Amino acid sequence: MTDQNARHRDDAASPGVAPTTSWTTVANQTISVDGTDFVYRAYGPTEGTPVVFLNHLGATLDNWDPRVVDGIAAKHRVLVIDNRGVGGSGGTTPATIEEMAHDAIAVIDAFGYEKVDLLGFSMGGFIAQVIAAERPALVRKLILAGTGPAGGEGIDKVTRLTYTDSITAVLTGKDPKQNLFFTRTANGKAQSREFITRLGERATDRDKKISLGAFRTQLRAIHTWGLSEPADLSLITQPALVANGDDDRMVPTSNTYDLARRLPNATLRIYTDAGHGGIFQAHDQFVPAALEFLAA
Repeated sequence: MTDQNARHRDDAASPGVAPTTSWTTVANQTISVDGTDFVYRAYGPTEGTPVVFLNHLGATLDNWDPRVVDGIAAKHRVLVIDNRGVGGSGGTTPATIEEMAHDAIAVIDAFGYEKVDLLGFSMGGFIAQVIAAERPALVRKLILAGTGPAGGEGIDKVTRLTYTDSITAVLTGKDPKQNLFFTRTANGKAQSREFITRLGERATDRDKKISLGAFRTQLRAIHTWGLSEPADLSLITQPALVANGDDDRMVPTSNTYDLARRLPNATLRIYTDAGHGGIFQAHDQFVPAALEFLAA
């Protein structure tokens, strides 16, 4: 994918333009890569290595915790992209994690970035592993949160768990992420409510929600990843911060320990009484750790 194939509109990244400083107000923008429009948001300092955020299952731009994105953007340029066929992005949702990774690489190339840091949460962490393995020269550092390796324990159960917890959430008047991302302790329930409130802080210019068809396609891609043969993670030599809650039900926390063991240059962070969304529940701990890791 070459820059000649891309039509890029990013006023916030232009020289001399002060970056927007809040996830709740930064504009939605579009970059066209080989005829497909990808919606994104970008802000933060223009110098240094940008941090590319890779979305979780069903996520659009509005599913990122403002405390996490703003925290990273205080020190780094951040770029958050809607996957193909999701939210405001055009095209058809890819059927595999590998295709999603190729899309992300194409967009990064279209921006002209020669080196990036990747922050992948859940499915985004799968995508980040593929990018790092296939284009190692593109990736400086990795943050892998709430995620696991190909063939990891319990990943093939995500579809059943997602549907079960989503039905329960509807019946109890909750957002499904409250059940899927957080522990069911008193602390976990309280933190889940605060998280959902934060997701609603952006009042205008919100992203489009994912379609049911795209959501199902992503679930199938995750199921395939969970049944895949283990990859040789020794090939991913970049520094990696591997983080999760201690009670992840979606991508069991055992996968986080497995990644930390198998990646040659990994740092492990496990947050107590936290689930799949541990980096959101413990954002006050995660953001400083991520900034320290990126600066080291």
